[in-house]
Amino acid sequence: MSKSPAPGAATHVRVLDRTGDPHSVFDDPSELPADRDALAVLGRRVGDADLAAPPVVLPDFHHKSKMELPSSIAVATSSTVRPELTGSSVNCGMALIAVDSEVPDDRAVDRFMRAVRERYPYPTRGHKELTAREVVKAAAEGAEFAVDRWDAPAGDLERIEEGGRLDLDRYGGIDRLTAELPGLAWQLARFRFGTVGPSNHFVELQRVEEVLDPERASALGVREGQLTIQYHGGGGVLTGEIGRLFFRRKDYPRQIKAVNLALKPWFHLRTARSYAQLRERLGLYFTDGCDPVELASREGQRLMLANAAAMNYGFAFRVSTYATLRRLAAETFGGATGRLVVDSPHNSIYEEPVNGGSAVVHRHNSCRAYPAEMMPEGSTFARTGQAVLLPGTHRTSSYLAVAGATSERSLHSACHGAGTVVSDHVRRGLSETDPQGRATRRYRYSDQAPEVAAHYDDHGVNAALEVLVRNGLVAPVARMRPLAVLH
Repeated sequence: MSKSPAPGAATHVRVLDRTGDPHSVFDDPSELPADRDALAVLGRRVGDADLAAPPVVLPDFHHKSKMELPSSIAVATSSTVRPELTGSSVNCGMALIAVDSEVPDDRAVDRFMRAVRERYPYPTRGHKELTAREVVKAAAEGAEFAVDRWDAPAGDLERIEEGGRLDLDRYGGIDRLTAELPGLAWQLARFRFGTVGPSNHFVELQRVEEVLDPERASALGVREGQLTIQYHGGGGVLTGEIGRLFFRRKDYPRQIKAVNLALKPWFHLRTARSYAQLRERLGLYFTDGCDPVELASREGQRLMLANAAAMNYGFAFRVSTYATLRRLAAETFGGATGRLVVDSPHNSIYEEPVNGGSAVVHRHNSCRAYPAEMMPEGSTFARTGQAVLLPGTHRTSSYLAVAGATSERSLHSACHGAGTVVSDHVRRGLSETDPQGRATRRYRYSDQAPEVAAHYDDHGVNAALEVLVRNGLVAPVARMRPLAVLH
């Protein structure tokens, strides 16, 4: 781990390079040099922040033009909340299901992918998945609501971050939110619940090709040769609405922008209790940029309440997807229904311990990695450490890992994937096609026959994993290779 001055920044950024030696990443002939322009963007954003620790840059660090900040970062502030330091839809995340089945043949894979598309078509059909009352319950109770609603195992709640439920009462309670958030927001959140959809979201069938830590793999319910389902899903409609209520985002789809023209003034201005509060909210939420909000202030607690409710809704969203996928897998492939290995958000805002105190940790496309001693007593993760996923691409292996012994060095964070690293390795000639000639059946949301995508070697995803392992952030448990993907 090195401290390297971000160009134009008034602070230092902790850059995780390949070696972890205490020198600038740019002086090291690393296969994973941090992008200077992206570091400059990060430096400008956090240069005047009340930092509780140096911001962390992880492997897969890159900057998409429609995002305020680069991906694969974690930033801890001492006393302020800064929504721009995470994604516009909090609780976008990934999950892994261990299926009680061996690897299926192509015909069975076709049936499974067809069933997934029929259950979650794209474009969506406009069907209401929830009642308005159920939306409120999802926001208040999170995964606990979804376990009851979709008949998922209650024991799987321990595999979900924070047990899938954040406490709203510490920030004012669900009644405060329902009194302020317009009814239209709750009504819109009834739609598209549990969907996956195209883009970088996916449903992937994999085979566990190699177990690297048998003891932890057994505790997590993973074995060699087993079928697994890895999926990447958003947090749903409510998370997107709330994520854009507190900040003027660059990523503003036309339909969401139209809705927020009504929601945002109603939520912020109609509920103002004084002229001073009205002016404060106009300055905070209706001008360019995003001023920091003091955590202890009324506005800070209001923001954290909305964030926690959005996180809960997102947990419930992915549990409903999990319940559907495990049922479809059992119906298609036979055997008992699968069990959740881990559900891991990678856009989040939490109050967490940092350097002996409490701080607000913002993660953007990075996931939490708590060691065993920080997990609930008696839980599986209290024995193994929090499970984390490091997906490659649909043309490379992915990894299941657990938090390492020194994950505090990265604010207990790990990158949520290695796709950019894989692509960069291919572009630079550091990766070639898989020497064994393996391939993935690639499905789309149309009725066209699946394409065949030849695999690359695993040099790219392994390079990203090596950074995490060398810095003590994670310990690998198992490697999975993709068979088929819907995206």
